[in-house]
Amino acid sequence: MPAINVITGPTVLIEYAGLRFLTDPTFDAPQDYDMGITVLKKTAGAPITPESVLPIDAVLLSHDTHPDNLDTSGRALLPKVGHVITTEDGNRELHRAADWAKDQSYVLGVLTHEQLKHAWFPLADTPSKAQVRAEAAERGFSVAKKPDSYDICFIPEGDTRAWLGDHITMRPGLIKDTHGEVLGEHPGAQAYTVGQRKGLALGRPAADGKPRFVLEVRPKENEVIVGSRELLAVHEIRGIRATWAGVPVEQAARFLEEPAQLGARSEEFEVTAQVRAHADPVRAKAYMTWAPDPEAEEEGALRLETVVRLLDPLSGVAPGQTMVLYQGTRVLGQSTIARAYSLDREDIQETLSANSQR
Repeated sequence: MPAINVITGPTVLIEYAGLRFLTDPTFDAPQDYDMGITVLKKTAGAPITPESVLPIDAVLLSHDTHPDNLDTSGRALLPKVGHVITTEDGNRELHRAADWAKDQSYVLGVLTHEQLKHAWFPLADTPSKAQVRAEAAERGFSVAKKPDSYDICFIPEGDTRAWLGDHITMRPGLIKDTHGEVLGEHPGAQAYTVGQRKGLALGRPAADGKPRFVLEVRPKENEVIVGSRELLAVHEIRGIRATWAGVPVEQAARFLEEPAQLGARSEEFEVTAQVRAHADPVRAKAYMTWAPDPEAEEEGALRLETVVRLLDPLSGVAPGQTMVLYQGTRVLGQSTIARAYSLDREDIQETLSANSQR
């Protein structure tokens, strides 16, 4: 016979055949939950802590759209349990691997809620790749001793500019500073990278005598924007074509239900942002907003942007890179970086000020 222990509300511990199951983890203290349209009021807390019910073989989760089925403390417990089994209405979550050195969540951040319904990543809590290789060898897999793969250097002698010139059309354009002053010309904007110093051939030094660096490449205008080293520090990133690895966070979900309107923005939500596969995540605050679409042909067209304000600046961030957002170990989703800039730039301050007054 199963042993059943009712902890609180929907949270029940079931022990059966040597296995421990927990339903709808809710362990928060009494509080109010602002759901946007309504407020949920919790009047009584759980008599025990989440850690005291461990170990758990599986959590049986009806859904996670309301905190009366999965609250903050319960959500923090999920990475510590064996499995989470949910319903069709339940949110599928993608998390970092236990071994951060081999974590692949950055490249998996493109997976959508629908795709996660049909995916399973059984190695998430495996302590190391060495253990995975050992199990693969034990099972007779031929790839058990296959060397790690690395990116192939397909550009001969590292001459990126020459390789691009052979494969795409390069158009001469202008090199400008952040005030719009023309400083020189370039053979093709595609040949330049954010952070680049060499090869600008401007012919005259900056007023302060310090070297200039590429701050921004604008392919549509075919312009390269340069400035001082200090302006390479990126404080804000704007992403487009966002996808969510599961159900969007509450602030974004409520915003996406509203009609598109220029300048409208969601409430902020705290995240960590990662812009390279093996980069350290950076603390940030994010929100969604509707902004003018510079790529659209029709006048007044809008696009949805994910705006991320970094609490710790980054460098070397360029359009086209993928930005993945996390909350704890959970992957929220990703977007393609459209712009990344320093808030110390006067031209950026002017643009943001003009947009806020619309």
